[in-house]
Amino acid sequence: MMVTKVALLTAGGFAPCLSTAIGGLIQRYTELSPDTEIIAYKHGYQGLLQGDYLTVTPEVREKAHLLQLFGGSPVGNSRVKLTNAKDLVKRGLVQEGDDPLKVAADRLVEDGVSVLHTIGGDDTNTTAADLAKYLHENNYELTVVGLPKTIDNDVIPIKQSLGAWTAAEQGSIFAQNIVAEHNSGSRMLIVHEVMGRNCGWLTAATAQKYREWLDTQEWLPEIGLDRKAWDVHAVYVPEGHIDLQAEAERLKKVMDEVGNVTIFLSEGAGLDSILAEMERAGQEIPRDPFGHVKLDKINPGKWFGDQFSQLLGAEKVMVQKSGYFARSAASNQADLDLIKQCTDLAVDCALEGKTGVIGQDEENGDVLTNIAFDRIAGGKAFDISADWYVDLLNHIGQPVPQKVDVQH
Repeated sequence: MMVTKVALLTAGGFAPCLSTAIGGLIQRYTELSPDTEIIAYKHGYQGLLQGDYLTVTPEVREKAHLLQLFGGSPVGNSRVKLTNAKDLVKRGLVQEGDDPLKVAADRLVEDGVSVLHTIGGDDTNTTAADLAKYLHENNYELTVVGLPKTIDNDVIPIKQSLGAWTAAEQGSIFAQNIVAEHNSGSRMLIVHEVMGRNCGWLTAATAQKYREWLDTQEWLPEIGLDRKAWDVHAVYVPEGHIDLQAEAERLKKVMDEVGNVTIFLSEGAGLDSILAEMERAGQEIPRDPFGHVKLDKINPGKWFGDQFSQLLGAEKVMVQKSGYFARSAASNQADLDLIKQCTDLAVDCALEGKTGVIGQDEENGDVLTNIAFDRIAGGKAFDISADWYVDLLNHIGQPVPQKVDVQH
């Protein structure tokens, strides 16, 4: 297939893969099709609607390897849903009465784009699928090849989302400093809030990475440098029921013995209880353009901190969120390797005119392949019966919880 012009965009929240993925795509096109023009829409679909983009120059191609050294996205992100016209009118991105899909499609036609690479989560990629379908129905063939980005590893049917491994590692690094605060007061309660609306994978993986770090340290309890005080004492994820009273009884014993308690909390854990309380109080539940609850406005960490503080007799409470620290990091080596495999295949598929999302297909033996857009969905639940997670809970003395269905 003759591909003369390619467009890239990153969308949704940040993850430790965006900059690396952009660099990888540029490098692969330079290797296989150096005459193909490349542009990058600024701030995702917002830039597409506005016709705002950067051109990949020869100098950028030559130095594209630099992008893997940085986190964030050099071309910027935004949360834009092309099928939510009301929100886009409110934000001034389209005019009243405009069909945003048509506006975006017309822009792609005007810009002469034949391949669009989207790097984002399920919302980003399903929006790309909507756009590709619209263009096809209007006799303009656009090849769309997506890359899966979510730090909480919740895209169906993809085994490992880009950036998730790095986010877990960075969350552990964050925790290493935060948990050091356990002696800044007596009977200290630390709540480490980790990103993850409907999926607890990142919280669990962060706790596992942190405990691996604990295993590498030498301890001196005689002077108070005690692993028990530095350990994780509870891990709460959305997929597991939280028995507040039972956990309070268990953790109070920890507080009495060790002198402090540290909880790793997924931001979506127990959210149904918080929302029910807000509704009873007549409070409006804030939601984003995709209909998701705005977790930063709800503040689950504070809510759980307040509940456990009273039940444990804590004298001091610290709630710290590692999300922005973790999601804006540069890719670690495991992610660098996975991203390269994905970007190489993404360009290969684009040059062959094969639309889809690149990922390890859990429903087909975890093979790295081009997955049809209609099979992509968000909200993949973390399996709390996984051996490594059960082992983690057993080591910290927490009972394996009952499973619950999650959708916020």
